[in-house]
Amino acid sequence: MRVVALDGSPAAVGVLVDALREALDGGPAVLPIAPGAAAPATVPEAPTGTAVAIATSGSTGEPKLVALSAAALRASATATATRLGGPARWLLALPAEHVAGVQVIIRALLAGAEPVVQDLRAGFRTVDFTTATEGLGSELRHTSLVPTQLGRILDEGGRAVEALRGYAAVLVGGAALPPALHDRATAAGVRVVTTYGMSETAGGCVYDGVPLDGVTVDLDADGRIRLGGPTVATGYLGQPAETSAAFVDGRFVTGDLGRWRDGRLEVLGRADDVIITGGEKVAPAAVERVLAAQPDVEAVCVVGLPDPEWGQIVAAAVVRGSTTDADWIEPLRTAVRAELGRAAVPRRWQAIAALPVRGIGKPDRAAVMRLVSKPDGDRHHIG
Repeated sequence: MRVVALDGSPAAVGVLVDALREALDGGPAVLPIAPGAAAPATVPEAPTGTAVAIATSGSTGEPKLVALSAAALRASATATATRLGGPARWLLALPAEHVAGVQVIIRALLAGAEPVVQDLRAGFRTVDFTTATEGLGSELRHTSLVPTQLGRILDEGGRAVEALRGYAAVLVGGAALPPALHDRATAAGVRVVTTYGMSETAGGCVYDGVPLDGVTVDLDADGRIRLGGPTVATGYLGQPAETSAAFVDGRFVTGDLGRWRDGRLEVLGRADDVIITGGEKVAPAAVERVLAAQPDVEAVCVVGLPDPEWGQIVAAAVVRGSTTDADWIEPLRTAVRAELGRAAVPRRWQAIAALPVRGIGKPDRAAVMRLVSKPDGDRHHIG
């Protein structure tokens, strides 16, 4: 196993690009390591055909190494090219140690040209995104972002948005895309494609709610999403029990709940996040979607808090826009009640300046729980 340490620089990504090229052609498997992270003292032996191992903590926080074969990576990249209209030049604006970053590199290599790499040593900066985009030239171009990055570009405006409009497709994944942000991007002329997937499926495998060619999606009796097809990982290195539990009959059993709506997969959030309040089940993602669609809501995270009477109560942390309406809670309560019913209406509300995030932009629910659990004196309301 070849370990490639990354530091956010294009030079380090260049080393990874060369290693991935060799791995796709049958060379040693590659393990990219995040900046500042220590390489594991030992790496379990990888199954034959493994090209990449991706470190992931999943929803449990327990570290795992996901084994992805060259065949799975190629299948994913080929299906993406087919869905997006053919080969294109790619900009890598994501951390290269994540599966989404690795897949940008794989797609670019299979399209015949290395990706243009944005320098991330100072974090994601819109000026660097604009400069890197100019390096793609006039060919058909694609990139992949997380919602936080998309929001920063739209907030910046000017040349940054002009650069974003120049992409034939902007894949957005890693976290749920708020409806208001999606609408802003569309209004700005940005061609957004929402993606759903994870390290265990070689990255995004459902685009705009529709599975890529060859990908299968089914729901078990509880609504849990199971993903199959050629992009599914081999398993977790050195963890046979975890592999057997998560990979069943050629499918990866996700921790997410979903439903089919108008022929498209709608992800309802993590099964572990479901709130049981007064005997009723409430999916936080469903409440978040309703709230995020309301005026003056820029971002929101919904969690469950322990409660002696109800078992749990629904709590919402809300990033508000520019208005100063003192009665901002009641319209939100009304919207949730009308769409999802009384049980889903949050009983605790708190306005915050920004959502805490982890990784490449996922809401940090544990941090949100701490915020909305603070004693009186912080801005919150129960009702």
